Amino acid sequence: VQLVESGGGLVQPGGSLRLSCGASGFSFSWYDMRWYRQAPGKERELVAGITGRGDSTNYADSVKGRFTISRDNAKNTVYLQMNSLKSEDTAVYYCNTDLSYKMVWGQGTLVTVAS
Repeated sequence: VQLVESGGGLVQPGGSLRLSCGASGFSFSWYDMRWYRQAPGKERELVAGITGRGDSTNYADSVKGRFTISRDNAKNTVYLQMNSLKSEDTAVYYCNTDLSYKMVWGQGTLVTVAS
């Protein structure tokens, strides 16, 4: 069972990035997927979630209207499109799922928003 994030990097305020998370080792379409983030010196927080079929999503208030979570079950991949990025979005972003018997985390991808 594995989650592998990619797509992080340095971006200027107001810019955009798309994160990807590839999944393997479990029946991807059966499970809700989530993106979390952890900024320096802060606790990890939930950013967005999506159901297994992709028919329902939820977002933290701080990213509503700017971030979009989506998934492609044929590719076993979940995405996070981040627009209008702010300095306070700087964090390590983690992909996550709860298999009931096991909570699975990726290794994280760093997003830095700075001019």
